[in-house]
Amino acid sequence: MYSKEVMEHFQHPHNMGEIKNPDGVGTVGNPQCGDVMKIFIKVEKGKDGKERLKDIKVQTYGCVAALATSSMITDLAMGKTLDEALKISNKQIAEALKGLPPIKMHCSVLAADALHSAIEDYRKKGARRIQPKESKAKARR
Repeated sequence: MYSKEVMEHFQHPHNMGEIKNPDGVGTVGNPQCGDVMKIFIKVEKGKDGKERLKDIKVQTYGCVAALATSSMITDLAMGKTLDEALKISNKQIAEALKGLPPIKMHCSVLAADALHSAIEDYRKKGARRIQPKESKAKARR
């Protein structure tokens, strides 16, 4: 029923947990099946001047497919620019997991929506500029 990749991400999920003081948080759920995903992101400005996902963690309550898709979205998004991460689709998540049963495709939609929601939350907060440590120290003097 499930691919080897789905079972691997279900049994050994990646990037599970919470980020303290996240830059953005996205929470989505499906009332029909009860699945809930909460994604936390940390953003940093790269040498190229683009904002990238420095860290991403997820908390998931749900079925095998929900855990697997939430784990996979973190792998696909880590290190990407925000614009690149926003382009990750539910179909890409399912393909990376070597397929999902049609009845479980909604889990990949939830994972993509949770990531997009976290990025939107970050941008709504004004996309605070990440300052170098020196700048923060000088600001406190």
